[in-house]
Amino acid sequence: MNSQPANHTKFIKEEAARLGFYSCGISKAGFLEEEAPLLEQWLSQNKHGEMGYMANHFDMRLDPRKLVDGAKSVVSLLYNYFPETTQPEEADYKISKYAYGRDYHKVIKAKLKEFMISIQDEIGAVNGRAFVDSAPVMDKAWAKKSGLGWMGKNANIITKTQGSFFFIAELIIDLELEYDSPAKDYCGTCTKCIDACPTDAIVQPYVVDGSKCISYFTIELKKEIPEEYHKKLGNWVFGCDICQDVCPWNRFSKPNQEKDFLPSSEFLKLNKKDWEEITEDIFNTVFEGSPLKRTGYAGLIRNVKSNNQE
Repeated sequence: MNSQPANHTKFIKEEAARLGFYSCGISKAGFLEEEAPLLEQWLSQNKHGEMGYMANHFDMRLDPRKLVDGAKSVVSLLYNYFPETTQPEEADYKISKYAYGRDYHKVIKAKLKEFMISIQDEIGAVNGRAFVDSAPVMDKAWAKKSGLGWMGKNANIITKTQGSFFFIAELIIDLELEYDSPAKDYCGTCTKCIDACPTDAIVQPYVVDGSKCISYFTIELKKEIPEEYHKKLGNWVFGCDICQDVCPWNRFSKPNQEKDFLPSSEFLKLNKKDWEEITEDIFNTVFEGSPLKRTGYAGLIRNVKSNNQE
């Protein structure tokens, strides 16, 4: 019996823990048969709105072997971003918790680069690529497949031990490993996320119409936010956490230990007047290196104004 896959798998999971990842699961690289018709239907119904990139590279999105030659394994990883200090519930303007600190793409990409180097140092010539929400990879499907958690009714990956405030990342590598099994779904009859969504973006359990989501309006949409949604924004000016905040499993969330994700004191001190009168210079200072750079100063101003329009 070949013990190499077992030894390599043990090393990879230990290395993931050393680098600060909350959990690591591994799946056999192959075509996502179950997800293919669901993705096709979701796109055909225009649930991606103006996120045109979601329709690109359809084949690659469903088969990691088209992204990495000879790919044998998808190593899925979760990285906790739940903050110790959050904006007060009654905050005048709110941003999603994932955006409190430094841009997660940069933080996690650096860890994945180190991860790949350590795998190559330990095992030898391993070819692969690292992904953090920036390429045609169905990260939630792979996280579910590798047993990191189940897909919640809000289409987020949920864990029994710490809820859903996680970033998902992958290494797709040409190394044969031992593979994990999917986790059981523990949503049960709960519909709190569906009931709480102010824009009815969760159109049915496990299906989110991205074109109705507050995160879409405040981040992805480049045009003006449709008037019928202004009253439903609920003071969110970048992203939205409602469907996660109401999820019973998130009572188990524990603060992350990543210093790069700490919110700046300047951000936490912003009051209603500060948000409404923020200048481009102050925006650049307070949100330097932040995910808010994605919507930019003009986008933030649009979002603040949309929250103030009747």
